Amino acid sequence: MKLLSLKNRKTEKSDEEFSDIIKDIISNDTVKQMKNYRQHCDTSCYKHCMQVAYFTYVVCKKLKLDYVSATRAAMLHDLFLYDWHEKHRDDEFTGLHAFAHPKIALRNANKIFLLNDKEKDIILKHMWPVTISFPKYREAYIVTFMDKYSACLETYWYIQSKLKRKTFYRYAYIFLTVLLLRVV
Repeated sequence: MKLLSLKNRKTEKSDEEFSDIIKDIISNDTVKQMKNYRQHCDTSCYKHCMQVAYFTYVVCKKLKLDYVSATRAAMLHDLFLYDWHEKHRDDEFTGLHAFAHPKIALRNANKIFLLNDKEKDIILKHMWPVTISFPKYREAYIVTFMDKYSACLETYWYIQSKLKRKTFYRYAYIFLTVLLLRVV
């Protein structure tokens, strides 16, 4: 029992450290606008970035990498502020969303925050290997993989929730049919 309570304290401390790392980012009004845009399925861009940032924090800290820069960049990696499911977006950068949004996110993040070179590289290269340029830092690879992992999780959770709802309706339909047959 004592071991469990120590583990909980360690987790709480880690969660607190994670929150401290990104508190200036998540309190920014421009960053909060990410809540208005859907990223994957029904996950907001903000929630997606928060998830990528947390996974990045855990992995980079475990590997003794620069988890602070990686976590901050992960929180900003999709700061593009448009619905990529529609045609409208920033016209300064041409091309498909997968190629343009890292540049847009970096431009937007640079306007708000003072970024170091590692954070800039992470934001710009988080779509590797879709974008051909290789990341310079190990932390950028972690963010790249956590981004893909999060996208897969979000899609899985969405499909799972849809299937659960369909299963519920199917059983409700069978239950009502049996109930009606007994009444008749």
